[in-house]
Amino acid sequence: MFEQAFRNIDNALRQDAGCTTELDYTEQASWLLFLKYLDGLEHERTIEAQMQGHTYAPILPPEYQWATWAAPKDDDGNILTTAATGDDLKDFVNDQLFPFLKSFKQSAESPDTIEYKIGEIFSEITNKLQSGYTLRDVIDHVDQLRFGSQKEKHELSALYEVKIKNMGNAGRNGGEYYTPRPLIRAIIQVVDPKPGETIYDPACGSAGFLCEAYEHLTRDRKKLSTSDLQTLQERTFYGKEKKSLAYVIGIMNMILHGIEAPNIVHTNTLAENLADVQAKDQFDIVLANPPFGGKERPEIRQNFTVQTGETAFLFLQHFIKRLKPGGRAGIVIKNTFLSNADNASKALRQQLLTDCNLYTILDCPSGTFLGAGVKTVVLFFEKGAPTQKVWYYQLDPGRTLGKTTPLNDDDLAEFVKLQSKRADSEKSWTLDVKDIDFDNGCDLSVKNPNAPEADPLRDPAEIIAEIQQLDEETSAILEEIGGML
Repeated sequence: MFEQAFRNIDNALRQDAGCTTELDYTEQASWLLFLKYLDGLEHERTIEAQMQGHTYAPILPPEYQWATWAAPKDDDGNILTTAATGDDLKDFVNDQLFPFLKSFKQSAESPDTIEYKIGEIFSEITNKLQSGYTLRDVIDHVDQLRFGSQKEKHELSALYEVKIKNMGNAGRNGGEYYTPRPLIRAIIQVVDPKPGETIYDPACGSAGFLCEAYEHLTRDRKKLSTSDLQTLQERTFYGKEKKSLAYVIGIMNMILHGIEAPNIVHTNTLAENLADVQAKDQFDIVLANPPFGGKERPEIRQNFTVQTGETAFLFLQHFIKRLKPGGRAGIVIKNTFLSNADNASKALRQQLLTDCNLYTILDCPSGTFLGAGVKTVVLFFEKGAPTQKVWYYQLDPGRTLGKTTPLNDDDLAEFVKLQSKRADSEKSWTLDVKDIDFDNGCDLSVKNPNAPEADPLRDPAEIIAEIQQLDEETSAILEEIGGML
């Protein structure tokens, strides 16, 4: 129903000189979608208040409401021909609307209100559309979207996920904005969050883990009480994100999935001092795909027991500290973490095995993260008891993963099934902690003892497919660089 409107929005954005990449298309669509959603939310609250005999005070004054500046309509529901366009529309958005919405960050009562989210979002982005006529065109298409029913929100969230996926695949690092949803769903099935548990992603990006966890918990809404649904809205999902664009997209993604005022904070998670973390600051579950290879300033590294320049290793320490005793985690990390000989890697492996029960390691194939030439593993662990046995699963979809052959749910079905019993197979095996050499770095390398002997000659078709995938990734990078020049 809304697919054509989304296509029209992107087609219009591509015509504007201010938008040159998939990141721009998603960012500019996001702020307009947010304001359209806010208009629908205000309308719902007004009706609810009237039914209860109350008067609702709108968040936005009349002159800044969608129905006034974006889509004034006649009695038949058609946008008036007198609606602002061209420079008049662009000047109003840039000089009046954005500054006003930005001011909510200072006036909001607390960061967990939708008013604060409004201020935060419009403090972080700008209107990049250079033509007010293009802006009018985009607004007209956005106005066709509706957020009223669960079915409409579900369709919109699915379309928005496609935009995020396209944005992630177009960048140099696909994993920065987009973790493949089949992988996220498999991780959530293993961790299996329950209503009432708190779920935390301190590097949430586009909020894929939080959105999929919400879908997991609300799959059978009939079994959830009114209290359960309120808890899911207000006291279940928590995220943090450093980058402005990812923060905005994460907020919008959670809203489209059904969370009205997402508990996502725009901050550098690693700047927090772990020594200050108390029991009230801990969570039942951590789900995350932290950034790899980044560098933090020396004063930030001082916040950690194991000081290292690898961002993902700092995040791993944050995960463990932020978990409650008995808490569970499913996190993505570079596979080199399992075997690196540097002191930080060795110290962290020992800490993980000693302070936590590292019960499963999922080894992901190359190409899992499109556009990211990093091989990864997923670590599943519980905090509070030492590791006794580690169960490994070596994921092999039987094909080279690429843009036209991405990871899917069926690829992970066997892993999820075998993991419930941690059963050994041709692709899975168990390592007893007694066989881990703690004196020499706690090597946890993926070494499948059950795999058939590999054929020394690779299938030519596999080699060709891999070359094509690398060519696609190189072309995407060159396009992105060209767009920046």
